[in-house]
Amino acid sequence: MVLDAGFDSAHNHHLLREDYGILSTIPPEHGRPPKDPNTLPRDRWRRLMKSRFRKGRPRIYGKRSQVETVFSMLKRNLGSALRARTELGRRRDMLLRVLTHNIALVLLWVFYRALPTPLNCPV
Repeated sequence: MVLDAGFDSAHNHHLLREDYGILSTIPPEHGRPPKDPNTLPRDRWRRLMKSRFRKGRPRIYGKRSQVETVFSMLKRNLGSALRARTELGRRRDMLLRVLTHNIALVLLWVFYRALPTPLNCPV
């Protein structure tokens, strides 16, 4: 799971990694530089993440911006609130929004490639 610095806490790392078995990727010490950049954090998961983040995790974390862009487009174009009351209804609503978003992108791609001059049709 790729998260931003707002989720960087020992509790979140413990919950994701030990309780659910999910590998969490959060940039270590983002926005809060340490006093000594050469020392590793005291927390077990932050220490592991800092040592592994240097070895290629930024490549994985770099794809997070694509996900943020899609979320932003979905919220801007289709609204930010799901209207269904049940969990199943919310899942259906989200799937419908994703499908609508993808169809809109395909239509935009198809019609954006059209010729800039109008067709000369005899009237």
